[in-house]
Amino acid sequence: MSAVLESETIAPEWLLERIDGRTTELADAVADLIRSGELSPGDRLPTVRALAKSTDLSVGAIISAWGRLQEQGFVQTRRRGGTVVLPPLDSVPERGIPDWRGVDLAQNAPDLALQPSLSDALLSSLDAETLNVFGRELMTERLRNAVAPGWPFEPEAWATAGGGTEALLLAVEAAAPPGSMVAVDEPLGPGVLDTLRDLGLDAVGVGADRDGPRPDALDAALTAGAVAFVFQPGAPFAVDHAVSARRTSELAEVLRRHPAVWVVEDDSIGPLEPQQPPSLGSVLPQRVVRIRSYCKAYGIDVRTSVLGGSRELIEKAMKVRSHGVGSNSRILQNTLAHLIGSADAEHAVTAAHERYASRRTSLLEALIDRGIEAFAGPHSLVVWVTVSDETAALVALARQGISVGAGSRSFVQAPARQLLRLSATQLPDDPDLIGQLADVVAVAVAESSREFFD
Repeated sequence: MSAVLESETIAPEWLLERIDGRTTELADAVADLIRSGELSPGDRLPTVRALAKSTDLSVGAIISAWGRLQEQGFVQTRRRGGTVVLPPLDSVPERGIPDWRGVDLAQNAPDLALQPSLSDALLSSLDAETLNVFGRELMTERLRNAVAPGWPFEPEAWATAGGGTEALLLAVEAAAPPGSMVAVDEPLGPGVLDTLRDLGLDAVGVGADRDGPRPDALDAALTAGAVAFVFQPGAPFAVDHAVSARRTSELAEVLRRHPAVWVVEDDSIGPLEPQQPPSLGSVLPQRVVRIRSYCKAYGIDVRTSVLGGSRELIEKAMKVRSHGVGSNSRILQNTLAHLIGSADAEHAVTAAHERYASRRTSLLEALIDRGIEAFAGPHSLVVWVTVSDETAALVALARQGISVGAGSRSFVQAPARQLLRLSATQLPDDPDLIGQLADVVAVAVAESSREFFD
């Protein structure tokens, strides 16, 4: 390459010389240089500060350009390595995991490479008129205007909290006094049941069939004394179901027979849902609070979830939070508002949903091809594997350096069949690596069915 280097970084002057006179935006001009080969894989782009000093471009404009290039797969920004040009997408596997050790298939953490850039969104939040004005806003006007058009019912009140788990637990704590019973739509995400127990609540599971939580199971739980129902309309952890509109209506009929019961709807993956999940709020607006989490779609540092629904329950939840004095940063709220309305962020989230679905399907098919009994709901982010002995299978996989989830931790009572839970979000896109994982899981399943004697 003929570029002048400054400590292995492309000189701003070299870059500016080659984009001078172009009518395209900075990101598009740099993308053209990468496509033509003038910028090669491994080259480091000038730092934002160095480039800003050499041109009339603002720091914000350069950050935005580098963020767009990263979203489009041309570069990767590394904490200490700068912004580096990546190989073409069709020249290497989109993601490869040469060694499974350290890959967490238990926690359902999102793939950071599939999340949108936060730079533009953060910058957009800094021009708010209310920024640093004394006081607090449970929800900024910008965020409410961004969220309201896509909410599945007309809520009586709005509020925000930190991550989705925090919002869920605030709403449940507001709905159910310590020592009371809560009906939960199974299976749940890992850790939720443990936290409910820490709150002094007695959880009772509501089993599902192919259309969602069973009305008879919900009725039995409410008749037994449950004062709240935690409902997952998007079924992101489902073993094999998706919640139908008809089933939602049937659940509403059950709830009408139990008028004192609160409903907490957990929309835990938010924008990653392929379509708006059904809601009980359209028929029971005064008894339902819906919680939408955005961290899996946009990044953990967005750290803002939205609560919309019953005014009474939201007011109770906000009193529970930090003794009634807690609130979310306006900067974070307005950052989220920008992301919700951003075409680039929507493109990134759509691509992430497609990749997660592809990974789930790829693993599911590989396991079934190997004779393994495996399941996944149509919108689930996890794959479930039937084993004879959950503990033995977990140990067998741990010996290979593979961390997966214990299925029993997602159910109130141990299910009839023992299960492992494998997150699809952290899987590679390489079919050969998926096959490698399926082979190892097959061995672990076989080992879990054996008995050894001295």
